[in-house]
Amino acid sequence: MSASAALRAAAETIPIEHETSDRVVRTIVFAVPPAALAAAGWLAWGGTLHWQDLLVLSITYTLTGLGITVGYHRLFTHRSFKTTRTMRVVLAVLGSMAVEGPVVEWVATHRKHHRFSDHPGDPHSPHVDHAPGWRGTLRGLAHAHVGWMLRGKDMANPGRYAKDLLADGDMRLISRTFPLWVLVGLAVPFGLGVALTGALAGGLTGLLWGGVVRVFLLHHATFSINSLCHSFGRRPFSTGDESRNLAWLAPLALGEAWHNNHHAFPTSARHGLGRWQLDPGAWLITGLERSRLAWDVIRISPTRQQAKRGPGGSG
Repeated sequence: MSASAALRAAAETIPIEHETSDRVVRTIVFAVPPAALAAAGWLAWGGTLHWQDLLVLSITYTLTGLGITVGYHRLFTHRSFKTTRTMRVVLAVLGSMAVEGPVVEWVATHRKHHRFSDHPGDPHSPHVDHAPGWRGTLRGLAHAHVGWMLRGKDMANPGRYAKDLLADGDMRLISRTFPLWVLVGLAVPFGLGVALTGALAGGLTGLLWGGVVRVFLLHHATFSINSLCHSFGRRPFSTGDESRNLAWLAPLALGEAWHNNHHAFPTSARHGLGRWQLDPGAWLITGLERSRLAWDVIRISPTRQQAKRGPGGSG
């Protein structure tokens, strides 16, 4: 590798400051929610699941999921629309409550993914550096789904990929105080549970379902975009990578699973480009726009869509 290439490669990533402790924390974050889901299932089997718990789960899943898809992804990563300072802060906080990492780190990683999508340099491609055959496929899926977060020694360099957020004092503060917002994301379902049931026990089951179980479900809906949506589904647009649309996942991922659409038009505020492609994230952006809380919303004309379609990609 030439000296200039080595310098460019070094600028792409920065070392994780406390790699061992970071890996331990990530392992705990990924291990506790499945255990909580098992406990919740056992309690539900015993008759302790109530409508209040499901309501708390629905509310917190929707709010934090929109924080990821509308806030972290469409607003901060791709700048698909503009909004007020207050709404930027609200969306960044909701995204932080999803426990998927600080906003600056998340944005830097995702922008790097788009730069190298399914090619060397992509942080979480299921297709790079994996052996052929079904074993290689499984290893690639596991890497893209969660393995890359546990094995990586470096992170995408925010100084290269998220300069705009580093220049934003609000985003720097929200990123630095990420653990606080994780705690808020657990306190909210506890408070909702108490409010709905009037009992401490309701708060605890609200915390279980709307806190830890919600984190598990939303994590794996999001992680499936990196793994499943680069391996299975339809590819109506020519994108130069393996991004795909996975219809059954779209409602769970609040519109994110129209992933081939997204890679074809990364700045589009709407990922579900077809009439029947459900996209709750786009619905929220439209609602904000009609309320004059969003503007300069990027939309893709039918002409541009047709020009990008690949062979047989009329669906």
